[in-house]
Amino acid sequence: MKIRKAIFPVGGLGTRFLPATKALPKEMLPVVDKPLIQYAVEEAAEAGIEEYIFVTGRNKSAIEDHFDHSTELETLLHIKSKSEALLAVQEMMKPPGSISYVRQQEPAGLGHAVWCARNIVANEPVSILLADDLILGKPALKEMCEAWKGGNMVATMKVDPEKTASYGIITPGKTFGNLVEVHGLVEKPKPKDAPSAIAIVGRYIIQPSVFTTLSTQSKGAGGEIQLTDALSEEIGKAPFFGYHFSGKRFDCGSKLGFVQANIAFALQRDDLKRPLQNWIKNQF
Repeated sequence: MKIRKAIFPVGGLGTRFLPATKALPKEMLPVVDKPLIQYAVEEAAEAGIEEYIFVTGRNKSAIEDHFDHSTELETLLHIKSKSEALLAVQEMMKPPGSISYVRQQEPAGLGHAVWCARNIVANEPVSILLADDLILGKPALKEMCEAWKGGNMVATMKVDPEKTASYGIITPGKTFGNLVEVHGLVEKPKPKDAPSAIAIVGRYIIQPSVFTTLSTQSKGAGGEIQLTDALSEEIGKAPFFGYHFSGKRFDCGSKLGFVQANIAFALQRDDLKRPLQNWIKNQF
């Protein structure tokens, strides 16, 4: 069965980037010249996603405007013969009716945000992409969709054992190439309690049964409804794998990760690579 839908939880407050995110959604922060959420949407499109579901919150209208036509801007670009810029804003448009928005009335955790999309997803497996986790290289979701044969799947990567308290951590089983069996999940364990150093990154493929589990989920780590906790209850009911993706992940929910991402992505650009390398050389 093909994965046709993707959920983008974008209702968070972005407090780590205040004051920049007081009025601007953190998902609209640009890496070079493109907002984080657009990278996530483009990754989903490359994976063959047909329907895009945004779980938003208050003061997130900029995201809706970003993926809509701006008649005045497009007309002006056309008049001024700025064809490259015009193409950039038109190419990101999706077919009418393929984007939907549902509001998360309170920031009650990732699990709660995903649960808010249950009626739009209906009875089929769905992917989830967190825009904070920006991946350079082959699109991770595409890799996952190509490897997925049913059940639940999470993107995984090895982390410093001393940093497990910042991630959802899996209890690994047998490995099959890039796939690893998931025998357990725990959200943000202390290093001494972590079952491994294999962390979950913000890409998921989940079965519709997860929504039923989320509907009865109690609050977990951080006083929030955690998707990891709901997924842990699905172990044994259907195949469950982690997928070690090939790209490099940047944590753009942190200031350091965001700066690193801007440098790394700029170095991939023909128009920026050499000037940036020269600037770095002269500075350091």
